[in-house]
Amino acid sequence: MEKKTAFPGISPSSWEHPADAAALSAFTALPFAGELVKRIIGSTTERSLRLGCLANSARVSATQFPSLRASLAEAAERLDISPLPELYVQLDPRPSAYTLGVEKPFILLSSAAIDLWDAEELLAIIGHELGHVASGHSVYKTLLAVLLKLSGGIAGSLPLGGLALAAAAAALKEWDRKSELSADRASLLVIQDAPVVYRCLMKSAGGPRAAQMDLNEFFRQAKDYEEGEGIVDSIYKLIDVVGETHPFPVVRMTALQEWERGGAYQAILSGDYARRGSGKERDPERDFERARSSYAQDFASSEDPLARAAKKVMDGLGDFLGGAGGQGGAGQGGEGGPSQPRSIEDVIDGLFGKKR
Repeated sequence: MEKKTAFPGISPSSWEHPADAAALSAFTALPFAGELVKRIIGSTTERSLRLGCLANSARVSATQFPSLRASLAEAAERLDISPLPELYVQLDPRPSAYTLGVEKPFILLSSAAIDLWDAEELLAIIGHELGHVASGHSVYKTLLAVLLKLSGGIAGSLPLGGLALAAAAAALKEWDRKSELSADRASLLVIQDAPVVYRCLMKSAGGPRAAQMDLNEFFRQAKDYEEGEGIVDSIYKLIDVVGETHPFPVVRMTALQEWERGGAYQAILSGDYARRGSGKERDPERDFERARSSYAQDFASSEDPLARAAKKVMDGLGDFLGGAGGQGGAGQGGEGGPSQPRSIEDVIDGLFGKKR
């Protein structure tokens, strides 16, 4: 069996999705944010959650689910995570895995997850959860949940408080979904075999009978979902994802494939990655610019009608404001020259056609 590559000293910033990294930079820049959540949650709720696992789950060890213990150690070695977080198995008919805790994060794996995914796939799933551990996602997800809960008590006394909180919740869920894309990348770094991660996601959608499914067909299904049949489909997709904690499996597959083929994954495999303690790992200005570029690229490459329309509007407004949004568009100056701002009439004509 081919020996897998390990990544000594790797920083989670090496694999984090730009939108996830930007949010983490913003959170870590908040004065006393980390200390606040550790004091409020770390000493109370985390202890309660761990006691609940000890009472109502099976703790993985050398003699209890030893194969899972070996997978945990293997995944942690690849991502250079120490000490090993505790891993628990809990009776649950729904296949799931998630990470809890602040001071000492731990992983909870459902019994149905062990039935759904084979040993190789479970290694990828554990790698996904260790990605959350390495990035500190559980800390900031907990902090945001607490802040939203505290804010809920005063929302009714504030003008438009409910709408403001709804908008905040939507933004936080968007970050939460992007953090799952980051963890998928960590999963790939652990397993170093993309079809295994794709198979995990395919099973998440269609169940355990992978022999009756086809990966190429599932990717064609993902393309059909991406393209849709018009603006109405785009609106339905937005509505469907609002309450979800994870992006849909077809979306995650496509996003991971783009990262795998984009060069960053191969660079990490060859040893070209950010190291912990090598400098400022969280740079808000850099991370926000990467997030902006990432969303712009998503708009540009998307086949979704609503995304294409949004890009058209962004490009038009970029031209009007003299920004870079209209590069290559009709509002450009001569070849190699700076773009010239257009009048608002030109922008409207470009977006919706000339008035006849």
